[in-house]
Amino acid sequence: MANRRKNGLYPGISAELSALMRTGWADTERQDLQLAEQAPHAARRRAALSARFPGERLVIPSGNLKVRSNDDTYPFRPYTGYVHMAGDQVRDGALVLEPHADGGHDAYCYQLPRDSRDDDEFWTGAHAELWTGRRRSLAESERVLGMPCRDVRTAAADLAAASGPPTRIVRGIDPSLEAAVTTDAERDAELEEALSDLRLVKDSWELGELRKAVDSTVRGFTDVVAELSRAIASSERWIEGTFFRRARLEGNAVGYGSICAAGEHATIMHWTDNDGPVRPGDLLLLDAGVETHSLYTADVTRTLPISGTFTPLQREIYDAVYEAQEAGMATVKPGAPYRDFHEAAQRHLTARLVEWGFIEGPVDRAYELGLQRRFTMAGTGHMLGLDVHDCAQARTEDYVGGVLESGMCLTVEPGLYFQADDLTVPEEWRGIGVRIEDDLVVTDDGHENLSAGLPRAADEVEAWMARFAG
Repeated sequence: MANRRKNGLYPGISAELSALMRTGWADTERQDLQLAEQAPHAARRRAALSARFPGERLVIPSGNLKVRSNDDTYPFRPYTGYVHMAGDQVRDGALVLEPHADGGHDAYCYQLPRDSRDDDEFWTGAHAELWTGRRRSLAESERVLGMPCRDVRTAAADLAAASGPPTRIVRGIDPSLEAAVTTDAERDAELEEALSDLRLVKDSWELGELRKAVDSTVRGFTDVVAELSRAIASSERWIEGTFFRRARLEGNAVGYGSICAAGEHATIMHWTDNDGPVRPGDLLLLDAGVETHSLYTADVTRTLPISGTFTPLQREIYDAVYEAQEAGMATVKPGAPYRDFHEAAQRHLTARLVEWGFIEGPVDRAYELGLQRRFTMAGTGHMLGLDVHDCAQARTEDYVGGVLESGMCLTVEPGLYFQADDLTVPEEWRGIGVRIEDDLVVTDDGHENLSAGLPRAADEVEAWMARFAG
């Protein structure tokens, strides 16, 4: 018996059971499948990648299941570059671009075929279809993806035996395929870099998916406000669960671990334990995003007064962050240096920190020395798309050192964080954290705030909460 457990209840498989299991199954091959909506866009992306590496074989794996504990695995999430180039999400797959004489490439996908009913693997294997669900057949995948598909069980041998053009592979995704090819680490890194570069500007289909992600996220934030009383009666975990419910109902999941940070937890940039109390009088910093079925994610943050009304000090800090975000967003337009929104927001916060006496001025000197970072901590945003921090391996000169182009999608998210143990600020400031984050797409004449459906100004936040809070 394949993958038999040490303490399984059945000692083996009788010949009679094996014969019984192999017979009497209907033909479920689907003839009605159509080309996926994303397929033509993925084909254009592959053409752009092909143009960057003429005469070279390119291998982009999808990745494998990862063990959570013992025989339990994490939900599978394919490598982003594979999703973008193949328009597909299968595990244990790989996209191969094989060069041909005219300088272009032929694309094909390696995938796991359906389990054969001619042996016991289909119902005894650790990841057998009868246990985990039906996969597409190779013929079905060809119809959906619009390119040839091959049995991935031969991929390592095929690649090992391949001769002729040099090969590049994305490393760290599939060890078995990586071991089958002879490549160079620096050249492989250039392939991963190119895959990030090609995601910097989103096509119309991608922008549509990002709109779906943000719209669902707006509804998720409203759900949280409506259930705040339940969170007060329990903990931050109620908030996490409330938002996750919306993400699963309308999308694939959350795009990253939700940050549901109440009270002094709001000063912790990546607080994902989400197990603390939710107390009236404190602030709630909620940083969360719905990931669509196509794996594009939103990334939005609001800081909310749990009681429904900001205290005077909370409002003063909140207004400073809001004004910084306004200053940063005003710079987002085509042709502007990418760094402009960060610098505009950070300079505004630096000025407020000097005004409050928490860092020494003048403002230009404080900003040049980065003194504001004690309280602002992070950069003011990042690219957004299939990854919450999308295009992370792109060339620096094209990303943080580049200029904005129409179709780029980024976050603008300034914040102020006064740690609970920071003796350089008055006691009443300690334990207050505020961040406001929105998802912007650069347009031909400026930008569009995709998350404008959520209020940002303090008065608007209070009015919104009064309408929905339970």
